[in-house]
Amino acid sequence: MKRNLKGLCILLSAALLLSGTAAAESGSWSQINQSIARGENWQRYVTDPADFQLGSSAPLEGHEGLSIQQWGEYPSVDGSTVCVPLAMELARQWLDLPEEDLNGFVNFSTTPYAYDRLTRGLPNPMVTIASRGIMMDDTHPIDLVLGTGPNADEKKAAEDAGVELVMTPVCYDAFVFLVNSENPVESLTADQIRGIYTGVIARWEQVGGLKDALIAPFQRPHGSGSQTAMEELVMDGYELKSVEENYISEGMSDLIAQIGNYDNSRNAIGYSYLYYVDSLYKSGGIKVLAVDGVPPTPENLRSGAYPFTVYYYAVYARGNENAQRFVNWLVSDEGQACVAQAGYVPLH
Repeated sequence: MKRNLKGLCILLSAALLLSGTAAAESGSWSQINQSIARGENWQRYVTDPADFQLGSSAPLEGHEGLSIQQWGEYPSVDGSTVCVPLAMELARQWLDLPEEDLNGFVNFSTTPYAYDRLTRGLPNPMVTIASRGIMMDDTHPIDLVLGTGPNADEKKAAEDAGVELVMTPVCYDAFVFLVNSENPVESLTADQIRGIYTGVIARWEQVGGLKDALIAPFQRPHGSGSQTAMEELVMDGYELKSVEENYISEGMSDLIAQIGNYDNSRNAIGYSYLYYVDSLYKSGGIKVLAVDGVPPTPENLRSGAYPFTVYYYAVYARGNENAQRFVNWLVSDEGQACVAQAGYVPLH
């Protein structure tokens, strides 16, 4: 198998990973500060593990002890940071990978890069199984994106490329608004949130908060999963007010840190996903607001009472029959039990 210089560099990086002298420091793992471990009461729900297994492997020429493995019937996955634990649980269920291998096997590039790879037929090139000395085939295009849905630009890019994206909801989550824990406000209406982010509401006292306190509204970059939800779900046709660069947080972890530690922290507001805040990046300096007086509980997500309830999707290119089979399993009772075990709110 011929590989270019970039591929060789990737393999050398993988070798460092396998030796334990380096760790994944980019993509989704840089946005996570919590351990994602198998729970004490973990159960195997997959009844026929032969359905989705990895393919054959072969020694990597010139690299003793290392092998290249084909994907076989198990899909190559990329996606949003918030779905990293879901992908890890799927690998536990089907492949019985040791916990120490999961960080290398689930190496997500974050939402916009994942959709770019899916549309252009590109691989996820840094996937390893360390304990077995394996580098997964870095020429195989990704089969599946797990995460937030594509934005309008990503849908247009797929259409222009002649790729029809199939989007299947796999679980619920809440798109939530965060303030510093010292902020006395506990709930905002959807209209108040839109007022804050259009600039119509500029002071906290206008929404029942502190007097003489300007609101510091943080945003995410265009194309990120949370910014897509803000633009398309929350703003509902209203235009977000432009903000200074220091009010745009590159990563979700940056946004949470800025709200918790911002110099005028009681003034700050931002947004994220509840699963991310609860499970992937914890900070004692923030709190989650109710919206229209409704807290984002699992019951309120299932009923639709919480106004900014969202889905996470499994997305693949139409015609990828193996990905379709895997997604069909994921929304089955067995697959949904795995979704719930990973800590998400299942569809049923």
